[in-house]
Amino acid sequence: MASSTDIATAMTSAVAYLYKIVGPILIFIGTIGGILNLVVFTQKNLRKNPCSMYFIAYNLVNLMQIYASLLGLMVNVGYNINLTANNIHLCRLDLYITTVFNVLSSFYLVLASFDRILITSPNALTRQRSTLRLAYICIIGGTLFWALFHSQVLVFSEIIEVAPNYFQCYFQPGTYIAFTGYYSIIKEILAISLMIICGLWAIKNIRSMRRVAPLPSLSINTNTTGVEGNQQSASSKDRQLIFMLRMDITIYGLFCFVFAIFLLYQQITEDYIKSPQRAEIEVAIRNLCLLSIDVPLCTSFYTNLIASKTFRKEVKKVLSWERLFRME
Repeated sequence: MASSTDIATAMTSAVAYLYKIVGPILIFIGTIGGILNLVVFTQKNLRKNPCSMYFIAYNLVNLMQIYASLLGLMVNVGYNINLTANNIHLCRLDLYITTVFNVLSSFYLVLASFDRILITSPNALTRQRSTLRLAYICIIGGTLFWALFHSQVLVFSEIIEVAPNYFQCYFQPGTYIAFTGYYSIIKEILAISLMIICGLWAIKNIRSMRRVAPLPSLSINTNTTGVEGNQQSASSKDRQLIFMLRMDITIYGLFCFVFAIFLLYQQITEDYIKSPQRAEIEVAIRNLCLLSIDVPLCTSFYTNLIASKTFRKEVKKVLSWERLFRME
């Protein structure tokens, strides 16, 4: 029968090996997908849509998070090179950037979900509230708010020993780490709940409009601004954006809720006396959960391809243009 030491060693090795194999793959497909997402959503016929602006912000912060979070984790866990464990200033800056990017990623999805409620509303005045001006205000204002709100991380973080001979840049032990633990749990649950509620609300709006009058035929040239939208139906592109958003929310919820459960476990067992082997196992599980929350950052482009016919057409246009450019 394997001892707890053997189990802890095996789990640590398995997670490290997983980071070595899966980490580079996620970084590669995430970078390619993120760039293509940005190129597609900044096309002239899409960037006028407020929801596209939220997708642009979402994919931009995801790209930055891949290199601020996933790359650092891959080097640390996979190759045992922890650059932030020896420099307190780099430690605090890295933890701050990672924390802010993580919050902004879900925040932009919530904003996009709320925009879908506005644009699918049967009320014309409500639909007119979905504007680019509102999108810019929400994105810029929200980004500044969350950046300032998490500025305390630059002070209340330090290098601690989370397992025997394993040092990590983390939140200050005691009251602050308890606060961040509960805050992270509430943030994940609240973000996922808001996305689900907004998504169901948008679907309800679409179904209610279908009962009033038939939807118009799908067209790539349908108006997407929402300001002059038809009272009886949402445009084709708006519905396609809803499909993409619904897929992004599903992937986000599936992979990020696991980390919320782990955080809840950590808070429940905070006062327990844990053996070195149990602490090592928990570090391995934590690293595995951190890898899982990076999956949505890297898969958005590919889920968009699956969810939206409009998105696939735009990708073909972009790639065709690139081929013509190379030929010239």
